This record gives sequence, structure tokens and C-alpha cells, in this order.
Amino acid sequence: MMRLLSAAGCGLAVINSAFAAPGKYGIDRTLRFTDNGTFQLALFNDLHYGEAENLVWGPQQDVNSTRVTNSVLDNEQAQLVVLNGDLITGENTYKHNSTDYINEVVQPLLERNLLWASTYGNHDSDFNLSRHNILQREQTWPNALTRQDVSTPTSGVSNYWLPVYPSSGDADVPALLLWFFDSRGGNYYLQTSASTGESVPQPNWVDQTAVDWFTETRTHLCSQYGRDVPSLAFVHIPVNAMLAFQQSQNDTGVRPHYEPGINDDDPLAQQGYTEGQGDVTDGNAPVFTYNGEDVPFMQALLDTPNLIAMFSGHDHGDDFCFKWDTQLPGMSLKGNGLDLCFGRHSGYGGYGSWIRGSRQVLVTEEMAKEGVVETWVRLETGATSGSVVLNGTYGQDYYPAVPDA
Repeated sequence: MMRLLSAAGCGLAVINSAFAAPGKYGIDRTLRFTDNGTFQLALFNDLHYGEAENLVWGPQQDVNSTRVTNSVLDNEQAQLVVLNGDLITGENTYKHNSTDYINEVVQPLLERNLLWASTYGNHDSDFNLSRHNILQREQTWPNALTRQDVSTPTSGVSNYWLPVYPSSGDADVPALLLWFFDSRGGNYYLQTSASTGESVPQPNWVDQTAVDWFTETRTHLCSQYGRDVPSLAFVHIPVNAMLAFQQSQNDTGVRPHYEPGINDDDPLAQQGYTEGQGDVTDGNAPVFTYNGEDVPFMQALLDTPNLIAMFSGHDHGDDFCFKWDTQLPGMSLKGNGLDLCFGRHSGYGGYGSWIRGSRQVLVTEEMAKEGVVETWVRLETGATSGSVVLNGTYGQDYYPAVPDA
């Protein structure tokens, strides 16, 4: 069964796309389906470069992470690499060298002349590390498509969109749109609390200003292109619907043969999730809170015609996908069939000992029209894991279980 995408009415406003002309930087920065009608993305989540840089094992982890990237890219034929958050472990770096780690992150991409686009994660913001400085460093290379389209003080940085054009035909109308969102988190750059002297936490959800930009831009693009173009979305911290699903399956968790993937971060940490310190002196446990901070963002996703799937990272021990097509327990929003997926922990920095890898996303021009994508995880060993088709029957189709390793 194929999930046919709906046509929807467009607003009247028109927006001009702000993209450099091909060749301006010496390489073609235009994303396009191949002559075979395919477009493939390689997603790298939670690379965590720069961890424990003064110890022997820290730099070695970065060497290992680069090995993962090289192994994946040698085994796949991606047209775009997505660096989906936590590129750097910001709390372990110094102000004078924190963004230097971006050089290591992108070196395998530069060697292959690959284009990339980033979202930023909670560890990409800390007292010594600025998201704005990461963006500035990225943009020193023509291969970087990362932008900042929303510039309010609360919006974060990596909110933007990219068009993917068809292999032939109308060069002005994309066959696919890619949306990138900044879920923020971490600590503010060079800020300390006047009362405690400690770093100042940054909210860890997609801000309302970014949601407003998204809904306005979505309407403008529909008007410009005369239709709602099929799209994919990327954000580092998952939305609450992923936790609600994880906890909803009759207390059995994610079903290994219907949502294949590791499911070891259970419960997962979603946008808006915070953990208090508790009071260890009187035995009180830490306080965990969530107050619906990402509901406006989730509503905007559900209101987006032809949005096929969204991909997240953050929870290193999860790499399953699920179809959000019901009203999940504890939620006021009802899903519309949007597929939500985790990537795979790609870097050797950060917690966890699962085999590293990279989620691959493959879509053809025809699949895009039908709301279908193929996805799998390419492991650093060269093997593949959790290959599924996100279509109208995903969640009903039976797949081999993924080893918990």
C-alpha cells in the first residue's frame, strides 16, 4: 500500500529562495536527484568531537569517529550528508579551539567533495562553544549548506530549508524540500548566572519564533511553487510523540519486528525534558519535568501537507522509527501518519557502546510523490541494520529484529 500525498491550497505570498548560483563557489551547491531519479542522505548523529581532549582516550575517540564516517561513506552513495546535532562535546572544549573540531568533522566530506547540512544539538552550546561560531566555521567551506534563517535571540541557529530539484524538467520547482530545525539546549555562550556563577541553561525545544518562521515559509513556498512539495525534516532532540509511542505499546515497548531498531534509551529524553538535581542529602530522587514545550512545533509538523518523515538523534541508545497515526496516551495531538525516526549514534564520543553507524535515507522522485522513503542503518562494520520502507503500511509490515548491539 502506498501513501499518496495530498494536494493543498496555498497562500498568496511569494518568497524568493536564497541560494547561491551553481559554480559561484567552484562547486555545484544545487541538490538534485540523480539521473536514475534517486536522492540519498547519510545522517550522522552525536559525533561528539572534542571530548576529553587532554586525555589519551579523548583524541582517540575522534580518530575512531572519523573512521566511522569514512567507512559509511565508502559503502554508500549519498548526495547529501546531514550532521544531525551534537557535532562537538562543548562542555569539554576551550574557547580558543572549540570550533576547530569542525575541521575534523568535515574532513571526510571535503575529501569526497560532498555537500553537507547541519542541525545543532544541546552539546553544541556551552560556555566555551557558540552555535554561531560553529556556523561561521562551517560556512568557510563551499560544501556547507547550513544556514540561519531565523535570527531572534531565542530562536537558536540552525533553522532553514533546502530544495532538492528533479533530475530533469522544470529546474525552478523542487521535487523535495528539506527542513532543518534547532532544538537548542545546552548552555548559553559566555554567560553565567549572577546568583550562582554557573553556566546559564538554554531551553531545549524548537522555539516559537522558529515555529512561526516554519509555518510562514511553508505557506510562501506553496504559493511560489504552486503546490505543497513533499518534504523531510531534521532536528536533534526528538519530540514528545516519540516518548509517548515508546511508552504506549501495552507496556511492551517498541515492537522489534514492526519498529525494528535498538530501544535501550527507555524512557528517552524528549524536547522540553529537564532533570533536576534532587536533594541527595535527604534521599530525594532527581525531578524530571516536561510541560508540553514542543506542542506548537509538533502541531506545525502535523499541519504540514506532504511532510513524509522527521529524523532525530540525541538518545544514543535508540534507532527505531514509528508511524504517528493515532492520539497517543497523554497527548492532545492526533498523529496523521507522519513517520518519526531516530538515527544511529555515529561518534565514539558520548555515552554508549552500541555499534556506531549512520542512518541512510533514500527517496526517488516517484516515491516522494507517494510519500514513501526507504531507510536503513549502515554500521561501521560495513553491515546494514534495520532496513525498512516508510510507507502506508509501515507499523503493520513484519521485519527482522535488530540485534541489541
